[in-house]
Amino acid sequence: MLNRPDSDDRPRLGYTGNLLDRDPAVRHDPARVAALAADPAARTYVTAGDMVVMRRGAALADPLFGLAEADGLGPGRERVLLGLSGAAPRFGLGLDPGAAEALSARSDLLVTDLRSIAVQGLVAAEHLAPLAEAKALLLWHVRHRFCSVCGQLSQVADAGWRRACPACGAEHFPRTDPVVIMLAVDGQRCLLGRQARFAPGMWSCLAGFVEPGENIEEAVRRETREEAGIRIGRVHYAASQPWPFPMSLMIGCYAEALDTDLVMDIDELEDLRWFSRDEVAAMLERRHPGALTTPPPIAIAHFLIRGWVEETWRPA
Repeated sequence: MLNRPDSDDRPRLGYTGNLLDRDPAVRHDPARVAALAADPAARTYVTAGDMVVMRRGAALADPLFGLAEADGLGPGRERVLLGLSGAAPRFGLGLDPGAAEALSARSDLLVTDLRSIAVQGLVAAEHLAPLAEAKALLLWHVRHRFCSVCGQLSQVADAGWRRACPACGAEHFPRTDPVVIMLAVDGQRCLLGRQARFAPGMWSCLAGFVEPGENIEEAVRRETREEAGIRIGRVHYAASQPWPFPMSLMIGCYAEALDTDLVMDIDELEDLRWFSRDEVAAMLERRHPGALTTPPPIAIAHFLIRGWVEETWRPA
């Protein structure tokens, strides 16, 4: 069995715990937004498509730039107001995605993806959630520059939290895609699967997008039936996590299996099987004899698996 850490030692879910005060009322006041941008304490996170631009440091990278300094990094597309850190404004600046390659050649900068930043601990933990906010919001702008109603180029409004079409008047708001991720449980066994894109030896929970007209429980039951061929009874919500790849909300659940004969969806998975609690404990602690592992602690899949192994989750 996995040794249970003290509660203070539990890894925090990646990209959660955002300390910024978003204060949506400020977004609707252009004069206030302009004053915040002129504040000497204002700083911005910088992205270029899927990549994050940071200043190299001795121990950790610094992802915050002065606004004028950030403007000098390359052609900017959108600047969005993320919120306030105390009284200090925090923005996000989206550079043209093509700027990433040129900036990568600079010795003073580190340009990498947000997943690597979290897994490798490249920045102070306080920056992960604002970086996720910035990356998801700015990438939404990259992918939704034109009005979906009439096809005309839309304009940024509300400090980056809305796009308005000057041609037809349609309004467009940032999207978040809900995804259920579930650990199916049968007594002392849990169900894990592998996708071909996973790192060698890594197994994880099943997951899938919530479809229109579904609630969370229905999505968990449908996705598990589709990918594993088993029926699910009770569904228990556990936790959620913003997952900016590109702009999802992971809704973590435990699912009680009603049957156990698996029929794997070979289009989604390359392997699927039941694991004992002791075997999964060995996977979490990186001592499995077959070198099998679970997702890293930043991922909600790790949170769900660990909660089941440590028996901190029990059905109501």
